[in-house]
Amino acid sequence: MTGDAPEPERLPTVAIVGRPNVGKSTLLNRIVGRREAIVEEQPGVTRDRKAVEAEWIGRRFMVVDTGGWSATGDALDASVSRQAERAWAQADVVLFVVDVTVGLTPEDQKVASLLRGGPVPVLVVANKVDGETREPDIWEFVKLGLGDPWPVSALHGRSTGDMLDEAVRLLPPLPAPGHDDQRPGPPVEAKVPAVAIVGRPNVGKSTLFNRVIGDERSVVHDLPGTTRDSIDTEVETDEGVIRFVDTAGMRRRSRIDTGPEYYSMVRALRSVDAADLAVLVIDASEGVTHQDQRLAERIDAAGCPTVILLNKWELLDAEQRTDVTAQVADRLHFMATSPVIKGSALTGKSIQKLLPALAEAGDAYRRRVPTRELNQVLQAAQVAHPSPAGRVLYATQGATEPPTFTLFANRRLPPTYLRYLERRLREHFGLGNTPVKLRVRQR
Repeated sequence: MTGDAPEPERLPTVAIVGRPNVGKSTLLNRIVGRREAIVEEQPGVTRDRKAVEAEWIGRRFMVVDTGGWSATGDALDASVSRQAERAWAQADVVLFVVDVTVGLTPEDQKVASLLRGGPVPVLVVANKVDGETREPDIWEFVKLGLGDPWPVSALHGRSTGDMLDEAVRLLPPLPAPGHDDQRPGPPVEAKVPAVAIVGRPNVGKSTLFNRVIGDERSVVHDLPGTTRDSIDTEVETDEGVIRFVDTAGMRRRSRIDTGPEYYSMVRALRSVDAADLAVLVIDASEGVTHQDQRLAERIDAAGCPTVILLNKWELLDAEQRTDVTAQVADRLHFMATSPVIKGSALTGKSIQKLLPALAEAGDAYRRRVPTRELNQVLQAAQVAHPSPAGRVLYATQGATEPPTFTLFANRRLPPTYLRYLERRLREHFGLGNTPVKLRVRQR
């Protein structure tokens, strides 16, 4: 994760805003051409800002889905509304979505009053115009004072192309082409390592996410399950550019009783499978639960290095800290090589240890070792402790991410002996907690 990374291209941003349940997430999915945002008929499914890269008529941009803006509600609703306001304040173009089947509402008017007169161009998107009979209903929204509405159907794609033509026209002009821009084809982008932040609901994942990226991107609330979708942000750190992914809290399938929660879990598992590294957040005040253990097994099976964060450590007394430390050693014994950080995402205590731990794990994940040295280590290990059956004649490293070694043996090697050889390889090459794969081929 170390090394100089090229300056990432800053793409213009199109923010999709509006009150709850007007079809903002459906519109995002329509623009990007795939199901990126969770869509349900019930309001309030989207809570965090979700940014996805899109392209239209050759112009690339970021489209940002936001939670429904609401003038009333509880503390969670207020936090979601603040996220929406930050999204449209940082955007280059705003798509203000309204619902023609409901008509003009007081909340639509309040959103319009916040957008009106600002420096960002706004398009009023009159959604759910599924046929020509609905088109006359759009003119009610002229009262918003933001220009003529654009009649679309995000669900069926009706007239969304015309609306996107106008949105792209309003984007800032492209920079003047330089010498490098004359080369054909897109520029080669350096791979940015992805770090998935995972854990049970309400253990502090979003608080940690906001802490490490230095911005309030995720809605934080005491209500379990606040985060519904995987939210990611690239951050420039001392270890290079890292993409942190805040995932929804995962719990047992038997306790998932709503559609949005099911899709949240699916997205979270997908983020774990696609990640290069993972941070498993555990609520230290509750100890290592059975679900924490199941999640750790799932992350371990995904094959990515893991850093364990015992969050809310400041809430424990000395006896409780000793007990939780013992639980980690006992219930997460299969992750014994994973570094354990005891800190607080809320106060920031010990969080500065997270990036170095991730950098070390990432370096080990991509490490390639010399073939000659690899065979010397294996020969020395066999001399020190001969196998009861079989012998390694030669070995090569076939792949990285994770380090994968092929052992050529004269007979089948016992699993216990393979674990011994793996341990010797870890110790000698400093592979730490990264997964190591050993493949045996008999001559």
